[in-house]
Amino acid sequence: MYVKNIVIDGFVHGKVEITCNSWVHSKYDNPDKRIFFTNKSYLPSQTPSGLKKLRETELVTLRGDGFGERKIFERIYDYDVYNDIGNPDGDVDGKRPVLGGKELPYPRRCRTGRPRSEKDPLSESKSDFTYVPRDEAFSEVKDLSFSGNTIYAVLHAVVPGLQSIITDPELGFPHFPAIDSLYNVEVELPALQTNSLFSIIRRLIRAISETRKDVLLFETPEFLERDKFAWFRDVEFARQTLAGLNPYSIRLVKEWPLKSKLDPEVYGPPESAITKELIELAIGGFMTVEEAVQQKKLFILDYHDLLLPYVNKVNELKGTVLYGSRTLFFLTPNGTLRPLAIELTRPPVDDKPQWKQVYCPTWYATGAWLWRIAKAHVLAHDSGYHQLVSHWLRTHCCTEPYIIASNRQLSAMHPIYRLLFPHFRYTMEINGTAREKLINANGVIESSFSPGKYSMELSSVAYDLEWRFDREALPEDLISSESPVREAKCSHPKGLAEEDPNAPYGLRLTIEDYPFASDGLVLWDILKQWVTNYVNHYYPQTNLIESDEELQAWWSEIKNVGHGDKKDEPWWPELNTPNDLIGIVTTIIWVTSGHHAAVNFGQYNYAGYFPNRPTIARSKMPTEDPTDEEWEDFLNKPEEALLKCFPSQLQATTVMAVLDVLSNHSPDEEYVGTNIEPFWKDEPVINAAFEVFSGKLKELEGIIDGRNADCNLKNRNGAGVMPYELLKPFSEPGITGKGVPYSISI
Repeated sequence: MYVKNIVIDGFVHGKVEITCNSWVHSKYDNPDKRIFFTNKSYLPSQTPSGLKKLRETELVTLRGDGFGERKIFERIYDYDVYNDIGNPDGDVDGKRPVLGGKELPYPRRCRTGRPRSEKDPLSESKSDFTYVPRDEAFSEVKDLSFSGNTIYAVLHAVVPGLQSIITDPELGFPHFPAIDSLYNVEVELPALQTNSLFSIIRRLIRAISETRKDVLLFETPEFLERDKFAWFRDVEFARQTLAGLNPYSIRLVKEWPLKSKLDPEVYGPPESAITKELIELAIGGFMTVEEAVQQKKLFILDYHDLLLPYVNKVNELKGTVLYGSRTLFFLTPNGTLRPLAIELTRPPVDDKPQWKQVYCPTWYATGAWLWRIAKAHVLAHDSGYHQLVSHWLRTHCCTEPYIIASNRQLSAMHPIYRLLFPHFRYTMEINGTAREKLINANGVIESSFSPGKYSMELSSVAYDLEWRFDREALPEDLISSESPVREAKCSHPKGLAEEDPNAPYGLRLTIEDYPFASDGLVLWDILKQWVTNYVNHYYPQTNLIESDEELQAWWSEIKNVGHGDKKDEPWWPELNTPNDLIGIVTTIIWVTSGHHAAVNFGQYNYAGYFPNRPTIARSKMPTEDPTDEEWEDFLNKPEEALLKCFPSQLQATTVMAVLDVLSNHSPDEEYVGTNIEPFWKDEPVINAAFEVFSGKLKELEGIIDGRNADCNLKNRNGAGVMPYELLKPFSEPGITGKGVPYSISI
């Protein structure tokens, strides 16, 4: 039974309300009685003596004993490595390495305790049930249109339906009109009308009553409606690095010449083929390369050293091609970025030496088509990094240990537990669904993204090289980030902002018109002020932080267990003062709200038309060791070469269906700053602070509208340009490209 709350009336001082929001199991499943606390929050040292034992008992129950297979009614939070991605017992090619440990560091997930695989004792076996603690489940409580339910329906019904009608999984699109015909044209899905799952996908699946057939109907993404040819243009390619789906990868070039830090004995000469002469020619003598670096005019998307170690392995797979890539941009006087060059690299393989080539925007036909195909490769790299690192790893995956530690170490009556509670709703359930159908062996990600079966392994490499808790905070992330180099593991400044006490929010952006950063810093500041008011109320003296044994155990467990593969890193923040706690909690809240919203809710609008964001490149560059026949084919039919590089029909439509529901807000979406938690409302100081918080978020809506209307901000305003609204706090239901929910619930 789901118990929302208990109200006890009849006291002299009025009603006592106990907020439960919990599933209560049958006494036949577990005879232990349940404990619920009133809405008043207490630090451990301030707990009434009559409650202390109950407070401790409840935490012991939630931790469990670490043994046995978890059952559906249990509420136990415990840790395990990612040993459930593969399916060695079921698929011929189903074995995957364990993520988590010295070899492949990774955050921990929730332990399910399923039996080990028969064929691979390191892996967990598969079952029809993926355990999450009972109160993390949403399926029976939320409205059927809730995003978590729709993604389940798409993965369990729509994707298999597509696989049944597209019999050739490698079949590409014959021409661009065939791609255009995907939108608002019905694709019949056979023999699925009896499947009740389809009734809950109200936007994507339309039932035709006369024929009693189920059909798939893709609506035209807003990006395509505004400008059908924007995807083709370099100005849009560059703009989306600042205001698109993945605004986390662009970096300032601080050193010249560009040089790899990988081992040249293995990967070939480290020097980049992007030369000083080539760049100075591209910028038309406007300035020298040295001047451009000094004046902070050169920026880069650098996937060279991260991807190069995987190139030969991936290229052995069928139907996918990978390179290491660098893409260079120049900051123009009007504040926009201009692409200058793309470098693609293949390391030595067999008896072939390293291959690398630079492509530039040109004014002759062959060069123009080669540039377009090179862009498709880079976009596939960026799409993979976005989905595997910016989205999955940095939000979904890294948040799960915070949730587990909060439930194991912070009592339900702890004020910090209650501050974080709405930011953790439904995340573990959606992560469980992802492990089952999205990031699993031969799942949607592996089948449709360039790294293929090495996708999750690559996200582990990125975690090892790049992830730092202190730099998950937006201001610190803009200032610097980790170098994507395994051997060096040294810090390279990201260089997108500098500390400046006279600038708004204490940061001066290197690119003034950087929509994600500009809006994100306002949201960050609003979140931090709310957390500051909250923390200072409960911790008026510094010694209360150090003496709070639950809080200290919580932070210790996050560092040493949940993210235990990085426990010895020197950059973990200390937790000794209220300011330390404010920084830690604001960072966690930003990741679950602003960061996730920025990389998730624009997915269909930007990638629903896949030529704008292809997830995979299926053919090599026409200039990489071509035969005479291959080169002749390219010269005669260059458009065909681009179409062959794009995803297949099955890959494209599968990803489109998934992105449709990932980008969708359900009618009962819970946006940050809208509904006040009962625990907060009952405390007058916190209630007042929440009102300020909510008001500031409404002001942010107006700030963003004003920026989008400013014709001087060319990265978010202009003919056919999508306004940047991903960090607008509130939204109506549907695919809107705006709205910041409290939590990672999709």
